[in-house]
Amino acid sequence: MNSTTAGTGIRVLIVDDQAMVREGFSVLLNAMPDIEVIGEAVNGREAVAQVAALRPDVVLMDIRMPELNGIEATREIVAADSDAKVLVLTTFDLDEYVYQALRAGASGFLLKDASARQLADGVRVVAAGEALLAPTVTRRLITEFSRISTSPRLPAMARIGDLTERETEVLVLIAQGLSNAEIASHLVVAESTIKTHVSRILVKLGLRDRTQAAVFAYEARLVTPG
Repeated sequence: MNSTTAGTGIRVLIVDDQAMVREGFSVLLNAMPDIEVIGEAVNGREAVAQVAALRPDVVLMDIRMPELNGIEATREIVAADSDAKVLVLTTFDLDEYVYQALRAGASGFLLKDASARQLADGVRVVAAGEALLAPTVTRRLITEFSRISTSPRLPAMARIGDLTERETEVLVLIAQGLSNAEIASHLVVAESTIKTHVSRILVKLGLRDRTQAAVFAYEARLVTPG
C-alpha cells in the first residue's frame, strides 16, 4: 500500500471485512496514476476512525460488516462533517439497503464485480462531487421510492419554497440522472451557469451532494417514478 504523500492524487480508504476484497481493490486503484489508497478498514467502526485520522477523499464502503455496518458508518462519517465522499460497494444490484445508504449520505453505488476501469472511474466521479448510481441500482432506487414515498415528506416540501423556479427545474433534472453538461444542453445555457445553480441548490437545501439532491427531489415528489 502506498504511504500518504503530498501529491494531488485522489486519496482512497477501502472498507471491507474481506481481506481479499481489500487487497484486490488496493492493487487495482494503486495502479492508477491519479489514485492512491491510503488506508484500509475491516469494519464500520474502524472506518469512522480512519476517516478522521487519514482524511481520505473517497471511501469505498462495503455494506454488510461486523460491529458497525456500512450504512451506519456512512451516517457517522457524514454527521462528522467529513469532506470524504462515500462510494458504497454492493454484491447485488437489487440490494435492499440502497435507499438507506443514500439517505445516510452515500454519494453513489458500484457493484463489486465492476471492472478496474469502472472502479477507478467511479472513484473519480464521486471525488469530483458527482453522483454515481449503476443503472440497475437506479431502477431499484426508483422502485423503492415508489413503494415507500406515497406522500411527500413534509420537511422536504417546506424547503422547496427556498428555491427559484429555475433552481427547481435544475433539481428535477438532477434527479432524472442528467449531468451538468446534459442539463445545460437541455436548458440551452452555459454549463458554468448550471454549476452555479447546483451549488446554490445544495446550499439552500443543506444537502451534501447531487445524490442527496436526487433523494430530496423524490421525497418532495418533484419527481415521480415511471
